[in-house]
Amino acid sequence: MKNLILLFISVFLNTHVYSQNIDLINPSKDIGIKKWSIVNDDVMGGISNSSILINNEKNLLFKGYLSLENNGGFASSRLDIRQDNLKGVKFFKIKLKGDGKIYKLRLRQQNMRASYSCDFKSKKNEWLIVTLPVENFKPTWRGYSYSNYPDLNLDKINSLSLHISDKQEGRFNLEIEYIKAIKWTIEKENIIAYGFV
Repeated sequence: MKNLILLFISVFLNTHVYSQNIDLINPSKDIGIKKWSIVNDDVMGGISNSSILINNEKNLLFKGYLSLENNGGFASSRLDIRQDNLKGVKFFKIKLKGDGKIYKLRLRQQNMRASYSCDFKSKKNEWLIVTLPVENFKPTWRGYSYSNYPDLNLDKINSLSLHISDKQEGRFNLEIEYIKAIKWTIEKENIIAYGFV
């Protein structure tokens, strides 16, 4: 009796996930230390103030005083980034030390009235890393939220800003070591295995 030889073929799907970090602000590498501008509530008659500077530890400082007088109540510093490689970014990562207050990271597109904003909370005098998923950025303008507004288009981002508002009156101080945009790339490949029985 002849032996029957069977050939089997197995196909396995192998998945690789790669991440890419894009420095948007990293003063230790001289990234994101120029092209800042101040936008406070004085544009609406308020008297809040803010400043942006680099400290001796080569970290970024966003600091100032938030006043509610004259119907004011916000302070911000804006950076012109004009990145052309943000397509595919899944989230933003910030390493920070703060004062226990809530801040916002805002992204602005070219020729758009509203900016896209995401809150993050600091801890007083403690370093922490926060991650802000892209889908958590919501369109806002002067405190108003939009329900019917185009989705965030990362290809058209031309500035980011650090912002404080929400009636958190008083002095504020936020120290940032870096802000990174994180991409994920998923690659799949088929692995074919041959065998005999």
